[in-house]
Amino acid sequence: MPVETLTGRCLCGQVRYTAVGEPVRFYHCHCSRCRHATGTGHASNLFLSGTLTFDSGEDLLRRFSPPDAVRFTNTFCSECGGRVPRVGSPGMVFIPAGSLDVEPSLAPQARIFFGSKASWACSGGVPEHDMLP
Repeated sequence: MPVETLTGRCLCGQVRYTAVGEPVRFYHCHCSRCRHATGTGHASNLFLSGTLTFDSGEDLLRRFSPPDAVRFTNTFCSECGGRVPRVGSPGMVFIPAGSLDVEPSLAPQARIFFGSKASWACSGGVPEHDMLP
């Protein structure tokens, strides 16, 4: 994969970031922690081998890790609660894909922890609408 520059922000726009590097993985995660952190059926997470710079709002960042978590951390804006990226292991940037303002070149590759998904999540047969019906 080629090097990309990905930009994004939190919901209120006060936290803005730029991530530069190579997209490595893109997963929809159905684990209970991701469901609780997002309030949805899954989290869409992009992993980038590269660097992360906060262009604004770094002082608004808050992080939460459950006491028993080995890898899970929820990083968010303290004003709006919007999830934003964080650096995980050295050189690996974890990006909540919904915070991106640009389309990454890598498409989702898998649904992980699918065995623990909510029974109502991602089930077929639900009508689709481009706008609020």
